[in-house]
Amino acid sequence: MKLFKSLPFRLLLGIVVGILLGLVAPKNLIVIIVTVKYILGQLITFCVPLIIIGFIAPSITKLGNNATRMLSVAILCAYASSVLAACMSMIAGYAIIPNMTIVTAAEGLSELPPVAFQLDIPQLMPVMSALVFSVLIGLASVWTKAKTITSILDEFQQIVLKIVEKIVIPVLPFFIASTFCCLAWEGSITRQLPIFLLVIIIVLAGHVIWLTVLYGVATVYSGQSGLEVIRHYGPAYLTAIGTMSSAATLGVALKCAHKSKNLRSDMVDFGIPLFANIHLCGSVLTEVFFVMTISKVLYGYLPSLGTMILFVILLGVFAIGAPGVPGGTVMASLGLITGILGFDESGTALMLAIFALQDSFGTACNVTGDGALTLILTGYAKKHGIREEQHASIEL
Repeated sequence: MKLFKSLPFRLLLGIVVGILLGLVAPKNLIVIIVTVKYILGQLITFCVPLIIIGFIAPSITKLGNNATRMLSVAILCAYASSVLAACMSMIAGYAIIPNMTIVTAAEGLSELPPVAFQLDIPQLMPVMSALVFSVLIGLASVWTKAKTITSILDEFQQIVLKIVEKIVIPVLPFFIASTFCCLAWEGSITRQLPIFLLVIIIVLAGHVIWLTVLYGVATVYSGQSGLEVIRHYGPAYLTAIGTMSSAATLGVALKCAHKSKNLRSDMVDFGIPLFANIHLCGSVLTEVFFVMTISKVLYGYLPSLGTMILFVILLGVFAIGAPGVPGGTVMASLGLITGILGFDESGTALMLAIFALQDSFGTACNVTGDGALTLILTGYAKKHGIREEQHASIEL
């Protein structure tokens, strides 16, 4: 059945199997599991710079080659929405998480045995080097109109997507199972599971709040009712929950947006496909609250305000470059999670698992929010006397 092949089901199965195994496994078996966890963590970490370059650089070349005033406005709107949603989540994190009953994972736990052997797989380059390289090579390709490099970057993106699809995604259930096995053996998982369930509920409430804010701003700016737009988005929301992919929901989202009389047809054809790839407000909102919770659970503290502000600013950039596929946001931002927040393999595995389990709702928030941004584009075009084009489109 399709359900059993889905990533959330496999991750959930990995969590359950890992916890059960960790509760009964002898120390000799835990040594093997710790070693497997270390090797898989090294493999995933090695792929992070490749993912950054493969996602960010080609996205810059594609957006740059179609640089117009409306495109600039659309990118600014998408970035502002993602960053402000992340800021709201960050503020909520500092206000809510300290008041939650969290016993840190470092308190009174069994000590894991060392790995049986250490197989290091160093990254080709540090995370920040990969980010700077991606930005510079993408911009320089646009400035010089380098068709060959642009084509190579497009092909490299497809290669990296295959690496993620054929290697990273398949090993994730085993990596997460081994991580939860270790956490259960240590004795922390039974204490922390209720916290994560509560956090998911808080995040879903955050999605509703942000969509309300987004459509309220769009209504005020455009002078047209946002409710008239969002009332058509039911099918797109449900499709996004089922597919966990903005890209896979694109066809349904276009049909829903075209039903609204308050959205210009050319702005729908232009904005909806673009925002499906660069507007990930629900995903970044979720990720920010989750990383703060996991930091408190595993390491006993919340990241500093300065660290979180830097994380949020860069996360907005990474969200624009993330693919509209399941888990695209957290995959693209693995470098930020490890490089800026300093998460180790356990923290990364927890982040991947918890994020994936609610990813469908984050994607649904992203897709529904695209309608509000398209309403803003419609209002901008009207205010600035931009004539309606019947066949407006953008290459992606």
